[in-house]
Amino acid sequence: MDKEKILEKSRQIHQDEGMEHAESQGREIGFIAFCILFLFLVIFNLFYGESVTTYAILSLLWVLIAGESYGKYRFTKTKLDLISAIAGSIASILSVANYIIITLR
Repeated sequence: MDKEKILEKSRQIHQDEGMEHAESQGREIGFIAFCILFLFLVIFNLFYGESVTTYAILSLLWVLIAGESYGKYRFTKTKLDLISAIAGSIASILSVANYIIITLR
């Protein structure tokens, strides 16, 4: 395949690598901010003995891990990513269930 055909196919895809890079960096910054806020809230709850809210916060972390792992698994097909997605989903469901049960008591 010559250079012009490759360039023509690339133009037809309509893929903006700059935008993909910006979105990737945005996700990375968002993930770091989420983790920092998560740690702050968990530590804060530990000092004030607020275990109910900790379960809600943990469910958010687990669902984030499950989603990230599943997204990776769809492309890599590695067992570790699949196991992480399943374990994160189960942990998230259990955390939400625990939060609901304790809150409704």
